[in-house]
Formats: sequence, C-alpha cells, structure tokens
Amino acid sequence: MTAAPGTNTDPWLARWIPLLAERAGTGPVLELGCGTGPDSAVLAGAGLHVVGIELSSESVAAARARVPHGAAFHCRDFRAPFPLPGGEEDGSVGAVVASLSLHYFAWDETLALARRIRRVLRPDGVLLCRLNSVNDFHHGASGPPPDGEDSFYLVDGVPKRFFDRAAVERLFADGWRMLHLNEFTVHRYEQPKVLWEAVLEHN
Repeated sequence: MTAAPGTNTDPWLARWIPLLAERAGTGPVLELGCGTGPDSAVLAGAGLHVVGIELSSESVAAARARVPHGAAFHCRDFRAPFPLPGGEEDGSVGAVVASLSLHYFAWDETLALARRIRRVLRPDGVLLCRLNSVNDFHHGASGPPPDGEDSFYLVDGVPKRFFDRAAVERLFADGWRMLHLNEFTVHRYEQPKVLWEAVLEHN
C-alpha cells in the first residue's frame, strides 16, 4: 500500500521535540543532511529555528519551498565549516539533528565530524542521530566492503557505512554521554529499513 503524498510514514521526531526544544532554547537546531526538509518542517512546526545543511541543490530548493518560515537552508558539504554566526568553536548550539546522514565517510572522517559536532554544542547540548544498521540488508548492508574497511559498502556506486552497537559506541566514546541507543525497523521506503537511533549529550 502506497502512502498518500505528503504523509509522514516515519514520524520519529515527535517524541524528541520536548528534549530538543529544552536544549535548543532560543538558539537554532542544526540539521545535518536535511534533504527535502521533512524533519525541518516538523522542527519548524514546533517553533524551533532550523539551520539546515544539504549537499543537493535540488533538495535545498525543495526544503525552502516546504519550510518557507522558521528555517535557513544552506547548500554545502557539511564537512565544510558549519554556517553558524559564531563559527564552530563557540559552543552555542543546544541541539543537532542528523538523520541518516553521517554514513557516507571513511571512519577517520566520521570521527572528525563527531568531534566537530561536539565542538558546536553547549555543555548540555544534545545530538539526535540515526545511523544505518548492519542489519539493514534491504538497503545495502551486504557484499564485500570496499578498501577492506568494515561495514563500509558501495551501494549503487555510493559509499555507505553500516553500524553495529559497538561501532556506534566507538564513534561517540570521546566526550559524549549516551542518553539513548536503540535499533529500530522503520517503514519509510518500499522495503523496511533497520537503523540505530541515538541521543548523545555533550559530556
């Protein structure tokens, strides 16, 4: 059965809005890999100000049309400096959201990105993220990993990383407090998708 256009088939953010609102305060929620803006719309609809980053110019245009108020979208690789008024060293952001967007990089780049996210967060700031699971067989978690790197596959020509619990814990071992970590199956695509949902606090 196909969902009606505009239907949110993966309403994952709703349960986390109170926490994000509490930690963001009057500041922005930084969203890494906002795509066409479905999560941005939920955040903005809850009264939060979103700073979204997305590599695809077509997706950024769609996000701006979808969320005309309460959000600022930037077309860039988020390995580049984050577009924040105080830069990346001021620790002024209370909340970062990264849903299925931290999995495209080699391990050292992924670790560096986690460190950069931590730098922009206030001491009580949180990162809410979702990561591909190694059990996500319908979406590429199979076959020989390129370059011999564990669970880093080419999926339709695009490198994607898949995580087990130990890899998630390893990624956030330095300077983070794990508030929540669970593996879920969600139904947002034609095939079920298995992912990890994690909430990390700047420690």
